[in-house]
Amino acid sequence: MKHLGRHVLAEICGCDFGILNNIKMVEEIMVNAALEAGAEVRECVFHKFSPQGVSGVVVISESHLAIHTWPELGYAAVDIFTCGERVDPWDACKYLTDHFHAKNIMAKEMKRGINTEDYLKEAVNL
Repeated sequence: MKHLGRHVLAEICGCDFGILNNIKMVEEIMVNAALEAGAEVRECVFHKFSPQGVSGVVVISESHLAIHTWPELGYAAVDIFTCGERVDPWDACKYLTDHFHAKNIMAKEMKRGINTEDYLKEAVNL
């Protein structure tokens, strides 16, 4: 089945509080994850919440990486969407898991931009 991209949704748990609550570290790790996957980074926007937490997005030529952290829970919700064949979202996911010092990860991949004909064959009533 043809598709435009791959979208990995990751629940990254048991992470280091100090990392997840540090906007500079989260941004650096997210950018490096994109580069590790072979992506071309375009722009980044990150925000630090009070009393804790970081949200951000790394816009890549191939789509994006996004994150929201709950440092007090050691948890990061991450999505990595890549288009084309060159960039592997699982490489970015592994990099994030390693650099957040995660103890557990649950992740799944969804194909995005499935062509209409194929979509109609697999359509689910909403």
